[in-house]
Amino acid sequence: MGLAQGLGNSPYSALGVGELYSPAHVTNMGMGGIGVSNASAFYMNLQNPALLARRTRFTVFEVGLLGESKGLSQNISNELRNQNNTAGNLGYLALAFPANSRWNMAISLKPYSYVNYNTERISTVPGSIYPTKYTYTGRGGLNKASFANGVRLAKNIYLGAEASFLFGNITYSSNSYINTGSADVLVNRLNRVTYSDVVFKLGGAWRPKLSENWTLNLGATYEPQTGVKAQQTDIYQQTTTDKLAINSPDTLQLNSAGKAILPNQMNFGISLEKNNSLLVGVDFGMQQWGDYRTSDNKAGNLHNTMSVAAGVEYTPKPTSNRYWDLVTYRAGFQYNQMPYLIGGLKINDVNGSLGVSLPLGSYLVNHISISVVAGQRGVLTANQIRERYVRIALGFSLNDWWFRKPVID
Repeated sequence: MGLAQGLGNSPYSALGVGELYSPAHVTNMGMGGIGVSNASAFYMNLQNPALLARRTRFTVFEVGLLGESKGLSQNISNELRNQNNTAGNLGYLALAFPANSRWNMAISLKPYSYVNYNTERISTVPGSIYPTKYTYTGRGGLNKASFANGVRLAKNIYLGAEASFLFGNITYSSNSYINTGSADVLVNRLNRVTYSDVVFKLGGAWRPKLSENWTLNLGATYEPQTGVKAQQTDIYQQTTTDKLAINSPDTLQLNSAGKAILPNQMNFGISLEKNNSLLVGVDFGMQQWGDYRTSDNKAGNLHNTMSVAAGVEYTPKPTSNRYWDLVTYRAGFQYNQMPYLIGGLKINDVNGSLGVSLPLGSYLVNHISISVVAGQRGVLTANQIRERYVRIALGFSLNDWWFRKPVID
């Protein structure tokens, strides 16, 4: 599966199940990633499955593409080291369609996390004069295939649920190169973990009318703590630098069964909406990463996190037939605590975003959306790695009216 290729080198992806992708679609990314309480009839939002029921009779198919340019910096022995890289990936494929006037469904495929890092450390063998070089690499990630349902129970009350199949594998490799004077020895340990299991998300929303023009949106989602089935293989071997085996590979584990514990996550959102023209909202989230356990039931050295996002969306005249009246503009801000603790300090991710959606097609119901997110996480203290990034997201939204009953005059 080629989805979880990642967005370039990230040393932090060595922890947990890797770097987590944002659940936001391109349109939501442009306004800080908010989407727990707000939804649109023309754009798909799968952050809260309950809001699927806000969709109209249109069926919508969406594709999202992601690209990122990233600069890594770290102070090593009072010397600033820098590295730049650029990468891209498929963000998601999604299809939403109505079952009836109160019930909508959606299927989607997207990457869930990625692992992509390569680090080196030069030292000496303890108690000797022999130099050694340690190299650590990780590749892979998890993908998520989902089926979601949203139902409107009453005029302003919505409930939803999503079931997802989480699958993929991650390979970790650690090499130790030792120069003994008479021979060069390479000690390699290869660890591969394959994941596959079903995870769930529940959602609810309430949309009371405040006046003729204004609507209050309230939303919440909950993802329970889940044990994800995993199989682990661990191999150890010594070779020469020209790949000649010094001894036979030692298989420490071969497809050993276990479960990785993914923590529960809660998200809350509130937004104000004016006649599909103006929307202002805030989302708040919490995740108990301190409860995370690896597939062999070890603590992952992660910590609980929280996030806050705020965003605004504006469409000049959504009922107009003029092109520029139907263009949608977005802006947002996001603050995320990461689950990593370096030098006793938490890693924070702070970013701002801008976005726009341009209508396409004969009835202007299809859209191409662009969002740009720029931010930083980490600082140049306490051995932290500072990442400055610019992420560009491109989305295509195609709307059509399926399942129409033919009318004969």
